[in-house]
Amino acid sequence: MDLIQASGAAATIGYIARRQNLGCLMRLLLSLMLLCCATAHGAEVALEDLTTIQVRAALSAGHTVAIVPVGGTEQNGPHMVLGKHNQRVRALAARIARELGNALVAPVLSYVPEGQISPPTEHMRHAGTLSIPDAAFKSVLAATGRSLKQHGFTEIVYLGDSGNYQHLLQEVAAGLNKEWAGRGARAHFIKEYYQAAQAPFMAALRAKGLSDAQIGSHAGAADTALLMALHPAGVHAQAMPRDMQQGASLGVRGDPRAASVELGQLGVDLIVTRSVAAIRQATSRP
Repeated sequence: MDLIQASGAAATIGYIARRQNLGCLMRLLLSLMLLCCATAHGAEVALEDLTTIQVRAALSAGHTVAIVPVGGTEQNGPHMVLGKHNQRVRALAARIARELGNALVAPVLSYVPEGQISPPTEHMRHAGTLSIPDAAFKSVLAATGRSLKQHGFTEIVYLGDSGNYQHLLQEVAAGLNKEWAGRGARAHFIKEYYQAAQAPFMAALRAKGLSDAQIGSHAGAADTALLMALHPAGVHAQAMPRDMQQGASLGVRGDPRAASVELGQLGVDLIVTRSVAAIRQATSRP
């Protein structure tokens, strides 16, 4: 039993105790349960996998940071699933929340701006990509933040796995902070999450002998290695382009054949470490 499960059970017992007037005994049991589970590993942090009682108990126990992970549904060449960003940010947000120790993770937002729909631009030129307008995207993110604040979360953290909407996440956080000024909650755009997967990860890959051409900018070695480390079922190695020229014609910028789980883990470690540090710094400010 993990901390949040124990908290949920304790909250339920406490409710029954109040109804049955068994206060002293049940409060003692509640304290013992929380004490025994306070250092449990592998705690469930996904909001959608908890009950409302468990969420209430988690908030009471100090889990007042809410992470809003943003992914996307876009083409990733012939060898990676359309939900690459969703799978990555889901796994990374959970790891970040566990490292923080006081956070829960909202469901992944998988509908994001991906270019003009008709005539199609950017990734919309490839089958399966889904795109929504900027205004709709920002509205959903802001409403999500307001919902979390309403329930008692005081630090709303936005993490984005794709580069095309980073400025929109920043705008949403800034807008909520203006709206919430003096009202006991804050929104945070954590740019370090995305930035860690750029220059620092590329430098780590170069140190392992990869060229910039191999690393690439979309569905190449860097992109593919990250997904291999976090969701290997989403990578179809047998479908990788035979060379970079073929890859370019299929929406790939780089050479995914150079990717590996070990290389991807370098990026995972960078993203988690830098994001946790940035969130702690942001939420510790008065």
